Amino acid sequence: MATKPEVRATADMGVTYPRFSAADLATYNSKGFLIARQLFASDEMDCMKREAERNLTGAAVLKKADRAGNPVDLAMWNRPQDDIYGMFSRNERVVKNVETLLGGEVYLYSAKMIMKNAREGGAWEWHQDYGYWYDYGCLLPSMLSCLIAVDRATRENGCLQVLSGSHAMGRVNHDRINEQTMANPEHVEAAIARFPLVYLELEPGDAVFFHCNLLHRSDANRSDHRRWNFIASYNTVENQPYKRVRDYGNYEPLMQVPANAIREFATKCGL
Repeated sequence: MATKPEVRATADMGVTYPRFSAADLATYNSKGFLIARQLFASDEMDCMKREAERNLTGAAVLKKADRAGNPVDLAMWNRPQDDIYGMFSRNERVVKNVETLLGGEVYLYSAKMIMKNAREGGAWEWHQDYGYWYDYGCLLPSMLSCLIAVDRATRENGCLQVLSGSHAMGRVNHDRINEQTMANPEHVEAAIARFPLVYLELEPGDAVFFHCNLLHRSDANRSDHRRWNFIASYNTVENQPYKRVRDYGNYEPLMQVPANAIREFATKCGL
């Protein structure tokens, strides 16, 4: 069971949020993931949800099929922006904690909204994010992702699953199957036998920070409840890609926004 990060007050207009301690860092290094409950409040998540429902449709959405051909809708951002999504990915609540876990200055590698709609959202196969980031020019696994639950995530609607501690394996080989990149099945089978399987059930506003070599997957959503997640991924500045392979992941200085930026942005934009 993940420990609950210590809550420390900030000077940002009285906003408080979990700040990771040395004990939290030890948990992350041991298990490869760390949960921050209620990192964002319900009204902040409602702002993102309303905006996502309004503009993440049609051409803005990619479709990735699982091995059974079931679709997963995906919207992706190549750089931090000044929209509601940027207010989350650039937010000090996330960024300062990421810097604690990675031990240095970071930048936004990519951000995406994964949309598993009710009764149709496909599965994500077992993989490591570094399984393909390595091929994109990142020499070291000094990278992680922060998944923020937009909707409630349960076993029934296909919440994230991880093999706790599997990041210690290092990078394993991956293959492209259909439209997803999958970890080598032989290594996955051995890892399942050795590392505990954990279902990360989350409430809206909860976040989980996970290592780029942590093996993870999710089931198809066969429930009547959709599951949308916002995932922001980070790289250390010193680990920026040595070559340009993709439109995303390339270094750009990250301009953090304060903890209260989401509410200020929502008020300004009438969200």
